[in-house]
Formats: sequence, C-alpha cells, structure tokens
Amino acid sequence: MKALVTGGGGFVGSRLVERLQADGHEVFTARRRDYDLTELDATTRLFDDARPELVFHLAAEVGGIGANRANPGRYWYANLIMGAHVLEQSRLHEIEKLVIAGTVCSYPKFTPVPFQESELWNGFPEETNAPYGVAKKAVLVGAQAYREQYGLRTAYLLPANLYGPGDNFDLETSHVIPALIRKMVDSRREVVLWGDGSPSREFLYVDDCVEGLVLAAERYEGADAVNLGTGVETTIRDLAETIADITGFEGEIVWDTSMPNGQPRRSLDASRAEELFGFRARTALRDGLVRTVEWYRAQAPVHAAS
Repeated sequence: MKALVTGGGGFVGSRLVERLQADGHEVFTARRRDYDLTELDATTRLFDDARPELVFHLAAEVGGIGANRANPGRYWYANLIMGAHVLEQSRLHEIEKLVIAGTVCSYPKFTPVPFQESELWNGFPEETNAPYGVAKKAVLVGAQAYREQYGLRTAYLLPANLYGPGDNFDLETSHVIPALIRKMVDSRREVVLWGDGSPSREFLYVDDCVEGLVLAAERYEGADAVNLGTGVETTIRDLAETIADITGFEGEIVWDTSMPNGQPRRSLDASRAEELFGFRARTALRDGLVRTVEWYRAQAPVHAAS
C-alpha cells in the first residue's frame, strides 16, 4: 500500500518507516521541516503530495516533565490541531485507514493499576502533562466521531512510555530513560534526579511499539482506544539503579524532592491488544536498556570516554 507516516523522521516514525518498507509498502515520510501539520495548508499539501491509502499519525510535540511544564499551551494547541488536520484530510482524501498514536498521559492521575481502557475518562490527567494528554484524548473523540459520521476507519493506540535506540537525549526535552542514560554515561561523580524515585512507569521498547502499530493497521477495526505495553511496572528508583549498573556508573544518585514526581503510578493492562490483534511485547526492559546504552555510546564516543 501507499503509506504516509507523519513524524516519520522521528524516534518511532523512522523505525516504522523502515518496517513498512521492509514489508513492501511504498512509504511517504512527512517531516516537520517540510510539512508543518499545525498549518492547514501544509497538511493539505502533504496529503496531496503523498496520496496515501494508509496513514500513521505519529507527529507530536512532546517531552518530559520539564518540557511539559514549560510549554503547556503549545503542547495543547499543537497536538490538538495536528490531530484535527490529519483527521480532516484523511476524510477528504478518502484514505483506507488511519492509525493514531495517543499517549498514556491521557489517563487520569489516580487511575487504578494496571490501567484499563475503560478508565480513560474517569478523572483528570496528572497536572504537569494534562494539556498534552487532554489534547491527544480529544483526537480520540474526533476519530470516533469521524468513524461514526463519515465511515473513516481508524485505530487509536495508547503506548506505554517508549524508549530505545534513536531516542531524544536532549536533557531539556527528553524523557526519563534517555535522560538517565546520558547523565550516567557523561558523569562519573553525581547525578541529580527529580522527585524521590517512588513513582512507577511502564516502558515499551520502540520496535515492540512499531509491531503494535503494524498489527493494528492490519487487524484492528474497533473504535475504542487500545493499550500497547508490557504489563511490567518499574519504579523510577529501580530504573535508575538498573541503568547505573548497565552503564557502570559508580557516582552518587541525588533525589531532588523539591521537584515534581509526576504521575504516582503508571502501568497498563495490555490484554486487549493481544486479544484483538495479537500484540505482545517481546523485549525485556534490561535487554532494551542495554541496546539503548550501546547505541548512545556509539553516537557519543567522547561522552562515553569521559
């Protein structure tokens, strides 16, 4: 098929493009420098240029807690409007299917663990990433509305926290795993981490996420959001200790409790993904972390040697 991947030059998108090409699809990669999806004219031009049959909407403006606190308005606006533009152009261009990557940040702050899809609307998201999470959840409502009114086939997925080779290691905007890896590879004395280490997260390796996206495109025809995850809950403190062990970091880990923890607990029930389209994550966290550390060191030999 002719597939369009928004955010195709990004972390997940680039891996998805490689997978789709390997599967024999003709892939059009949309990058922000060429098509700013917050602009309607640029989104229209993208769909005119790509003429896709299948669309994966992965483009997003996103970051860790610090980036979310610094850009609440931008993250709300950009993610909402990009989703709306992609939905409308998918309708107008009569594509066969649209697969949308949502976010686990859309879940309420105090969702019972493991998160089940039925809990998605039972409360307000954690404050530091609520604008981003609410915007992405509004795109789910749009997808369901377009399905009902226009017959647009959509699949909406909620991946756990993603990580792996090619991730964003910029300390100003990165998520927890790349930030920890960079700090522990680059420093030998001390690293300062936000919060107290007690919050938990679930981490999904990038290639497992790609597998879920492809399976949903091929097999899932439902209107409801579906979790993509491992079902394994890990505290930030345990994660930091694991990365310290993998990187050989022997310095001191200092917890800055004046900074926010973020959502207290986060882990997904991914049973519906296996039931509905055969998805099961295959990469154990430590194995994925080892590969990610190796990739970072290969990309940053000066840091690794310091």
